Formats: sequence, C-alpha cells, structure tokens
Amino acid sequence: MLHNKKEFFSGVGLMVAFLVVLAILFSPVFGGQNGLNYLDGLYNSISKGSAYYIPDLKKKSAKLSGNAITASVVMKDEKQAKETAPLFMKSGALVNVTGSEIKVSGDLGSILTNCLDDADQMFNNKGDGVKAKYAMDERLSLYNWWMALKALTKDLNKQKKFAETKFIGDINKRAVECAYNYYGVDPQNIGDKWGIVVFSLAFYVVYTMWYGYSILFMFEGWGLKLEH
Repeated sequence: MLHNKKEFFSGVGLMVAFLVVLAILFSPVFGGQNGLNYLDGLYNSISKGSAYYIPDLKKKSAKLSGNAITASVVMKDEKQAKETAPLFMKSGALVNVTGSEIKVSGDLGSILTNCLDDADQMFNNKGDGVKAKYAMDERLSLYNWWMALKALTKDLNKQKKFAETKFIGDINKRAVECAYNYYGVDPQNIGDKWGIVVFSLAFYVVYTMWYGYSILFMFEGWGLKLEH
C-alpha cells in the first residue's frame, strides 16, 4: 500500500519523462547523430582549437639541427620496422633494417622536423600529403611515428641524452598523439557555440537531479525513508 500516492506518482511521472528524453537523446535526430555523439563531436572540435602546439615545437626542433645521433630503434615486429624505415629515410637519415630493429644515423633536428611536418598535415586534415609521401595509410604512418619515437627515446636514454628524450616525449604527446586523435575533426571556436555549450552543461546538471528526484519521490511515496 502506498504511503503517499501523490508523491509516488509524481516520481513515476518524472521517471517516465526522464526516459522519454533519454530515448530522444539516443535517437539520430541531431543532424543524423544521436545527442551523445553530437556533443562528443562538438567538444572535440572545440578542444582541437586549443591543442595546436606544433608551430612552437617546430621552432624548438630547429635548434636541434646539427645534433647527430646513431640509435637502435626496435619496433614490435619486422613488418612494422619495414613500414617505419621510410619515415627516417625521408628525414635524411641513413637506415639499416635487420628484423624488427632499425639502425638510424642522422640529424635529430631533421628527423623531428620531418615528424612534425607530417603531424602538422594530419592535424590540419591534409592526410593525402602524408599518404602520398610514404605510399601508406596516413594514420598508419603517424602511428608508426609514435612507436618509433618511443623506441628512439629508449635508446637515447641509454646514451644519457636526457634533454633530447624529454623533447621527443613532448613531440609524441603534444604533436603526434594530438594529430592522430584529431585527424578528421574540424576545429570550432567556443565563442561560436557558446549557447549550445552553456545549455548542455546546464542540462547535464538538471537532468542528473531530475533522475535523482524521481527516485526519491517514488521511494518516499512508497513509504521508504532513510533514517539516521
């Protein structure tokens, strides 16, 4: 038997309305997308505009020009090593591939600048240039750069080139990863979408409370209460 019918059915009404809105959010009514995918794409496009670090990294990379290195870059297998070797070769380095290991001799500044050029094109959604450059899928090329720089860092750490490896880590995180993750995303200024952003944040808060109050009213109307 219900303790308070009015409160209970108020909670039921709120829950039904909550589920109706939830069904709409998961329907492709937002330009062919559901609400979650639409907002995910919106926030990705807004965040992309503030994640462009490549020009600054290029300036720092130029200062490493003339820094000659010889390193062993060990990839996960022979196939990846063969796919990765052209990345260093296009950087002007001498390369020798044996199994999954790539012996690299060249100018570190040139290698990193070439990597940043590829990342820059990918970040700006110009992957066709990278694809033509290496005759390989552009995403695969960037992924191989990421793996190669990680392997290069390991060997240079053994050589105690810690300043260089720290910078290489920055390039991997702030250029290669960003370019890979944001490839295909068109950047937007938050000022152009501020209304949707404010509404979505406010809606998230209200919608969460909406669910909570519907549960609260149903339980209290049923006669269940929390006691201290």
